[in-house]
Amino acid sequence: MTQDFFSGTWKLNPAKSAFDPNHRPTEGVLRFERNPEGYLMTAEGVKENGERCVERPQTLILDGQERPIPDVPGAVAVAIAPDPRTIRVSGRMGETTLGEGSYVVSPDGTTLSATMAGTDAQQRRFQTTTVWDKL
Repeated sequence: MTQDFFSGTWKLNPAKSAFDPNHRPTEGVLRFERNPEGYLMTAEGVKENGERCVERPQTLILDGQERPIPDVPGAVAVAIAPDPRTIRVSGRMGETTLGEGSYVVSPDGTTLSATMAGTDAQQRRFQTTTVWDKL
């Protein structure tokens, strides 16, 4: 079995992150829970305006197969792990890419970098790189 570099709780490091102007959290927690197919990923945080937010949990099945995105009719997601320290995800609706990104754990296992790009719920393009410290 391959070593699991993702499982556990990660705390957002805003000082090392590069946020999109429309998406600037002040704090956040990201959790990866291993399961037989991949991971259950949950995230919560505090927006720039002080509002708390909890993201919909995501099941990352790392087999490269298209899977329906819950609550988004017609949308599918794909997740792969090209190596033990990297997870790549993408979502699309028809021929339109909704978003894509990667999660990469540092060689020492203490930092996770997440690079994401796509279209938000207000139909605005975004690109962000967040850095997370292992708790």
